Amino acid sequence: MTLTLDPLMRSAGLDPSTTLAIRHAYVVEPAGSGLTGLHADSTDDEILYYTSRQSSSTRSFPASPPATWMVFVPEGGDRARLWAVVLNKAELAGGGTIRAFDLEVSEHMADLRDRLVIGWKAARSWKINGTTAANYPVLEIADSRPIPFPGFDQLILSYEKLQAVMREHRYAAWRTALSSVMGVYLITDTATGRHYVGKADGLESISQRWRSYAANGNGGNRDLKGLDPSTFRYSLLRVFDPATPKHVIDAAEGHFKVALDSRTHGLNAN
Repeated sequence: MTLTLDPLMRSAGLDPSTTLAIRHAYVVEPAGSGLTGLHADSTDDEILYYTSRQSSSTRSFPASPPATWMVFVPEGGDRARLWAVVLNKAELAGGGTIRAFDLEVSEHMADLRDRLVIGWKAARSWKINGTTAANYPVLEIADSRPIPFPGFDQLILSYEKLQAVMREHRYAAWRTALSSVMGVYLITDTATGRHYVGKADGLESISQRWRSYAANGNGGNRDLKGLDPSTFRYSLLRVFDPATPKHVIDAAEGHFKVALDSRTHGLNAN
């Protein structure tokens, strides 16, 4: 039995009947067309911009396109690789031969970006409705492309991103790095601006401590129970070698609680 795109769309919360599927081609647009071209090395920003500009002719593009677009890039003559699912937030005011849309990259099927390859049966059609695309065969789901670790000083994670880091193969290097250190971390409730300062010491690494937050949102901390973790943001204040004595990490944690006033005006009870 051939796997089709339909169950993948539905499991990601996409309704084929309200989705547009686009497969771009690598093209050089003629001068004066008002369109940018696209090539194999185009950046994500360039692909998003290219997608957001469409012909004003309703024979070329729907007069009222749906809110969700699945965007593919070419992968051989009859193959298409998923670039991203984008949300059509609005059509921008304008005129002339080009229509402009306010597009936003969605988290729908984010784990399949650059990995999912489908057979594109309509070789001459660069856009099709979602119900047609849903019946196209899935040819490949490749291993996820590793994402390099940005460094301890650059790490700022939303709750959703934290869950992905602790779950997905493409973040394996991040988990390895976080497993190699102990330290003091900061959780900011972006809904209120309040801080929680915590630590990982003894036999527990940052990775182990944060894994518990990814699992239930509060990591077992009574100060965080009852709060909505979807508004939390995680970062590192200071990292330590695993051989660092516990009292040194305790002192650093106490310093940051005072510096950030997280006991009086934050989320730390002690």
